[in-house]
Order: sequence, then C-alpha cells, then structure tokens
Amino acid sequence: MNLAVADLNPKQFQKISAMVYRTAGINLKEGKEALVRARLMKRLRFLGMSRVEDYIDFIDSDRGSGEVAALIDVMTTNKTSFFREVDHFHFLREQVLPGMNTSRVRFWSAACSSGEEPYSLAILLREHLPAIERKDVRILATDISRRMLDKALQAVYPQDAVDEVPTPAYRKYFTVRRNDRSGSCQIAAEACALVHFAHLNLMDPWPMKGLFQVIFCRNVMIYFDRPTQQELINRFWDFLEPGGHLFVGHSEGLSSVKHRFRYVRPAVYQK
Repeated sequence: MNLAVADLNPKQFQKISAMVYRTAGINLKEGKEALVRARLMKRLRFLGMSRVEDYIDFIDSDRGSGEVAALIDVMTTNKTSFFREVDHFHFLREQVLPGMNTSRVRFWSAACSSGEEPYSLAILLREHLPAIERKDVRILATDISRRMLDKALQAVYPQDAVDEVPTPAYRKYFTVRRNDRSGSCQIAAEACALVHFAHLNLMDPWPMKGLFQVIFCRNVMIYFDRPTQQELINRFWDFLEPGGHLFVGHSEGLSSVKHRFRYVRPAVYQK
C-alpha cells in the first residue's frame, strides 16, 4: 500500500495539531509538517488506511473514539536513557539525599517514558538514601503513553541501553536474562519495588493527594507552548513540599515563564 504523503495538506495538519494540543498540550509547530507526516504514515499503515482524510474521519467517528490516544503516542518522542543528564543524579546524591530525614519519601518522575528515569532514581535511593529500609519510599512514574508504560513495567532492557550505567550499579541491579541471545537485562526486584507506574496525561487533573520532595519533569516542556508551560510549573509548585526540588531538562529552564521557585543550579529549582 502506498500512502499519499502529499495528502497531509495544511488544513489537515492544523486539524491533527489541534487534536494533539487540545488533548495533551503538545504544540506541533509549523515547520514540523514533515515530521508529523512521517509519524502519521506509520499509524495509517497500521490501520490499513491510505489517506489522511480517511484517518481524520475515523477519529471523528464513534469507532475511533480511542484513536486520539494512539495518535498522541505516535507523535511523541520517547527518547530517554539511564542516568540521563547525570549532573542531576550527582546533585541528588550529594546535596538532597543526605538531608532527607523524613520517614515518608515521595519522588515523582513525570513523563517517565519507558522507565529508565524512575529506575535510575530507585537505584540512587537504594544506594544513597540514609536508612532507606526504615522509610516509606515510593517513586511515582507517570506517562501519557500506555505503550511506554507497558515496556517500563517489564523492567527489561537491551544491553546497549544499560551501557551508561555505572559498573557497580550494573552488577548489583541488573541481571542478564538466561536463554536470551540478545543479552537483555532484568532490573532487580529491590529497585522495581520502589517504583509505581501509572497512566497520566499532564493536562488532566492530577489525582495524587500527598506532596513530593522531588519532581523530575525533564525534556517535556519543550513540546508545550508558553501558556501550557506556565500552567504546568504552577501546578508542580502546588505538589511539592516546602524545600522540595523540581528538575527540568537542561535544554528547558524556567527563564521564559513566571514562577516562584528559587534557582539552584542549571535545570534545578527549589520551592
């Protein structure tokens, strides 16, 4: 089947963009038509469709009521890695965890993708949180993509995905799966036990009742326009304990939005 790539005309691009923005806050900017077309092509092939017009009609129909979620999934970039932007983990280890004396510890990995970030946090806490065995520790890991959450729940990663994990942590928290010729690794149960995965669209109401000491929302806000970023930052403030830390991606920062956080270091802020 040949997809007519030129079938994505400006009006259709605007309609697809509006659907994604309305549902997930993701801003598919002008100039991204080629990217949207390429990713949309994958979805149309999966559904056996050849025209964007038919796909839009499908989404608008009763039969396609769940398709917007799949559309958002295919439009989002799920690039991540273990201990990505490692300076953040060094800061946690050296500046935050030593003073974390409360019995209840709550971290949130917002937009956790396929799980590398929350599992990295779990390993860090296991290794460096004082008296962790006597504490109530939980890492909430949320994402809008159910496909990525399913992958994260398996806690299995190919060998090349764990190359950047420090050797001591790799030896302690990763086990090469037997009878797996690809050499994939399973994360240890003691790290998995700290992480709770849940589906969450950041644009929807947040059901969490308690406050967090640490929130990671990294390399996500680059997909939002300024009003959406502003709203998100204000909501993060409300869900952090006084003195809690917010970590964003190094390519993001908060200079373009108004906020009440205290700047600590690049991409790290404190309530």
